[in-house]
Amino acid sequence: MLYTENRQKKLEITEEFIDKIERVCDFALREEGVTGEYQISLLFVDNEEIRKINNEARKIDKVTDVLSFPMLEYEEGKVFKDIYLGYDFDEIYKDGDELVLGDMVLSLEKALEQSKEYGHSYEREVNYLVLHSILHLLGYDHMVEEDKIKMRQREEEILNKLEIRR
Repeated sequence: MLYTENRQKKLEITEEFIDKIERVCDFALREEGVTGEYQISLLFVDNEEIRKINNEARKIDKVTDVLSFPMLEYEEGKVFKDIYLGYDFDEIYKDGDELVLGDMVLSLEKALEQSKEYGHSYEREVNYLVLHSILHLLGYDHMVEEDKIKMRQREEEILNKLEIRR
């Protein structure tokens, strides 16, 4: 289940908007081998709030588009399906029947700015950032070039399957 909270007032969030994000989450998680119930929290913020969170969490005092806080641990270069496919999770990783995957913080203000900068829709940018964050929750990263290529390829594969185009 996706739990959302809105802490910004600059952009409207509709039920349809949330439904589309949930579709991206469900599809991406299934594509990556998450078969059971899951729990992710998604916090919508503005640029100032994400800057504060980025500074507190990562000691980087600047605005970013999305932050991901995974609950599961991953070995270097490994992702969810490499480690946890078929794994029976301990209760510490669950909330009832839901596997707790982590938290995402998304600046809708930054998503709007980037959609204009990259010349595609706001909806596409939000869905891309949600997918990007989910992949981080599942162990993907882009700190080294090899991992970055792997992550970008996976993003494009999933976006194409969802028919979310630039």
